[in-house]
Amino acid sequence: MKTLTTQDRQQRILDTALVLFYNSGYFNTSVHDIQRAADVSIGSIYHHFGNKQGIARALYHDLAARMTEAVFRIMEENTELYQRGRAFVDHLFTMAETAPAAMHYILYARHREFMPGEKSICSSKPFEQVQQMIGQAMDQGEIRKLNPAIASAALFGGAIRLIHLRLDGVLESPLPGYAAETWQCAWRCVALP
Repeated sequence: MKTLTTQDRQQRILDTALVLFYNSGYFNTSVHDIQRAADVSIGSIYHHFGNKQGIARALYHDLAARMTEAVFRIMEENTELYQRGRAFVDHLFTMAETAPAAMHYILYARHREFMPGEKSICSSKPFEQVQQMIGQAMDQGEIRKLNPAIASAALFGGAIRLIHLRLDGVLESPLPGYAAETWQCAWRCVALP
């Protein structure tokens, strides 16, 4: 049996916690549940994360960092908000299909209940980057001047609602099939007349 590196062990704990939080909920999952499912020592969990709240916090930061990287890549690969926004919707829809537990944790977990010191997910780094993209597009005359929160909700609120519907089992078809129409509707809300 292969010996795990510290990084592998930490990732295994986070991945296991994510699945357990998804299946049972944060409050119905114990550190011992995570320890057993991850097949690591209880000491390893306490050493790396301190407690269940520490695991939840590390998971939150891990997922936010991955989302930040994706937004940064989207911004580098596309110069205008139309392409950037469409790519972001595509990313969100693909993530919801390929990593539903992660998307569920991002959207449904009431992070402030068990991590009171953390920002809400909508105030985290990747969503701040999206707000900046929107502000730049307004400043450059690419879209109408609107309250940035309203513009953000108009551009991505529909996509996020569809993700909720897919995670809840209401939408049976995979989300990428809805991406083009979702983005066209969203863009019309902010497009210049």
